[in-house]
Amino acid sequence: MSMTFLIYLPNFMTPKILALLLCLLLAAPAGRSAPPPAPGQQLAQEATRTLRAHILAEAAWALQQAPVTVTASTSPRSAGGPHDFFSEGDYWWPDPANPAGPYLQRDGQTNPANFTAHRLAMIRFSRIIGALASAYKLTGDAQYVRHALVHLRAWFIDPATLMNPSLLYAQAISGKFTGRGIGIIDTIQLLEVAQGVLVMQAAKGFDAQELAGIKSWFGQYLAWLTTHQYGKDEMNAANNHGTCWTMQVAAFARLTGNQELLSFCRERYKTVLLPTQMAPDGSFPLETKRTKPYGYSLFNLDAMTMLCAILSDKTENLWTYQTPDGRGLRKGIEYLYPFVVDKNAWPFPHDVMYWDSWPVAQPFLVLGAVQFGQKDWLSAWQRLDHDPKVAEVVRNLPVRNPLIWLN
Repeated sequence: MSMTFLIYLPNFMTPKILALLLCLLLAAPAGRSAPPPAPGQQLAQEATRTLRAHILAEAAWALQQAPVTVTASTSPRSAGGPHDFFSEGDYWWPDPANPAGPYLQRDGQTNPANFTAHRLAMIRFSRIIGALASAYKLTGDAQYVRHALVHLRAWFIDPATLMNPSLLYAQAISGKFTGRGIGIIDTIQLLEVAQGVLVMQAAKGFDAQELAGIKSWFGQYLAWLTTHQYGKDEMNAANNHGTCWTMQVAAFARLTGNQELLSFCRERYKTVLLPTQMAPDGSFPLETKRTKPYGYSLFNLDAMTMLCAILSDKTENLWTYQTPDGRGLRKGIEYLYPFVVDKNAWPFPHDVMYWDSWPVAQPFLVLGAVQFGQKDWLSAWQRLDHDPKVAEVVRNLPVRNPLIWLN
């Protein structure tokens, strides 16, 4: 028995269209869902979930804050003007035998009588912009951008309140120096300000003229960092100061689109910082021989991590870069990770100050976990303090908003 089936097609359904539809149906994997995200993506999503409540709480606080720039306070010991950032040498103390000066150095022991108002104002600024940029990235709500612009305008554009794009009077020492190149490390607090601008700059409410003014300020500061003798001295510093100079220049060059400086920083990371600062086992001998070997090692690894985050692109991946003898970022994280999990195993002397305050939620753990797919690193980061209150710890943790660094 033969059977005949009649198929009635709508007027628009020509045989050619029907054949095309059949091909698409046969090519589609029936009942198959999209592939699961890669391990790094999964860890980035988990990190975002971990951060969500904290980000929204920080942003709610930030929305209530008015700008406070360097012009809000002055020190009689500053040789600069009201728009100049001023700080004092951390480890310099008055000589009991000669209180009028010059000061004496006590490495690793911060003088509590130092002028810190400008440093604290910049840390607060960094916290505000980092929180608002994180909340914007999380929610897309333009209110965070609008309020960030209030602070960015005050620091970089408004003639009455802006900070001069130079650091001539940082880390001054009474009776010795009105400023030093070593003070450039104070502006690591602008790292997340620059990154926050990158995250928010495409938002509808971000005024193009104000964006140009902000980038102009960073361009001027970059010129000072790379031409003034203080900047040259800091660039050539052999320890974390040299790392942090490169980290700052890289971040500000990316914001301003300075490809020449970005290339310079990539080469410096590969040919100077890694070979001269990291030992073959991943440790940092220039930090471990100092009076705060643990905190400085964490700090330097964080800075190198941020260099990889800032400088890696489609053509060059510094996350996986290694010197011929195997030194690289992963080696550094693998070395320090066991001492983050168990600080008592640290093989060097305890830090002379703040030993009990470290570690906290170090950015090398979360960013490294996402890049290398290391769940245990992320778990360690999740357990640590994400909101440290000790001023010295906060100061040496310039990346406190990892969401704006996660791609």
